[in-house]
Amino acid sequence: MLTVEETMGVTEAAQIPKQRGEQLLDSAVRYAEERHWDVFPGTWLEAVEGRERCSCGADACAVPGAHAVRPDWSTQATGSGVGARRMWSKTPKASILLPTGRTFDAIEVSESAGFLALARMERMELTLGPVTCTPDRRMYFFVLPGAATKVPDLVRKLGWAPASIDLVTRGEGHYVAAPPTRIGGFGAVQWARRPTPANRWLPDAEELISALAYACGREAAEARSRAQ
Repeated sequence: MLTVEETMGVTEAAQIPKQRGEQLLDSAVRYAEERHWDVFPGTWLEAVEGRERCSCGADACAVPGAHAVRPDWSTQATGSGVGARRMWSKTPKASILLPTGRTFDAIEVSESAGFLALARMERMELTLGPVTCTPDRRMYFFVLPGAATKVPDLVRKLGWAPASIDLVTRGEGHYVAAPPTRIGGFGAVQWARRPTPANRWLPDAEELISALAYACGREAAEARSRAQ
């Protein structure tokens, strides 16, 4: 079984893990104990009439198997390994959700822009935090809390209108799904950059925003060119 501390390069082929209960429980406990991240269980996938559907029961669920169960989800979140083990022992198939705005914020971009930015960051020898890829081709860069309030101004200073590029910041009041959570029949959330001892200290958004805004701006420009 892969551990939270293993590393995976950008070019490594992503493997889709089966969402077994013990993998989810073990991962949730590791996130709480090793990274001191708050975690809480979300919905899960159930087999109904030969297909998988979200445990919430909604036929048109936007994020099947990977969203909060209750509106007061923030009160459920725990940074205790004992608490995480207790919650996933009760609901072993539940997705792993991480509140943002506490120990980290997350900068969300498209997968294509994210990998372009990663390559640029590597050339610049920037220190990166963990980065996830989701089945709907989105990437989340984990940065220090507070990014949600300052990223729009940082983007403007770089010459971009925040509304014109596909870059969103998740801060207080939001959450992200963590590996190995599966979303619908599309696959699992994966690490593009796994949590390791080397990236325990997260970068500030200001350190990464130039590469991310550049990649998102380039993608927006290419989309406009194709539309003409």
